[in-house]
Amino acid sequence: MQPLVDEIPGACQMSVKAKGWAHTFPAGQGVRAGREWTRRQLSSLPWAAEAPETVDEIVLAVSELLTNAHVHAHSDAQLVLTWDNSCLHVSVHDEAATMPAPRTPDAGAVSGRGVSIVQSLADSWQTHAQQHGKTVTACFKPHLPERTAHP
Repeated sequence: MQPLVDEIPGACQMSVKAKGWAHTFPAGQGVRAGREWTRRQLSSLPWAAEAPETVDEIVLAVSELLTNAHVHAHSDAQLVLTWDNSCLHVSVHDEAATMPAPRTPDAGAVSGRGVSIVQSLADSWQTHAQQHGKTVTACFKPHLPERTAHP
C-alpha cells in the first residue's frame, strides 16, 4: 500500500477532500435517467441551491455527452461526477476510439452540436484516449452570486 502524503516524514501537510458518484447508463437508453441522476447527486453539494444555472449547465452537458456515447460510440456510457471543492468534473467513458471534435452542422441539422455545447458551457474540457475507448471530461466551476459586504 502506498503511503499518503501526510504520512511521509517532512512532506507538506495537505488535505484533499473530494466527493464523487459513478453510474453506468446503457446504450440506447438512459439519457433522461442520466440527467435526473445527475441533478439528484448535485443537490447534495452545498453550492447547488445558490448556483442553479451551473447545475442546469452540468445537466445539459451530461445529456450531450451521454447522447454522444450512445449515438456515436454505440456503447454504454460510464458517468463519473467528482467535486473537488473547486470544480465539478463530469467524465463520460465510452467504447469508441474516435475522438470527439466540435463540428459546424448545417443550419437545419438536428444533430452535430453536442461537443460545441459542452465546449461553450464548461470552464474546460478534454478527451483522454484509453485502451478500450475514451473518456471526455468537462470541468464546471459554480457561478455563485456575488456577496455584498455590509458596513
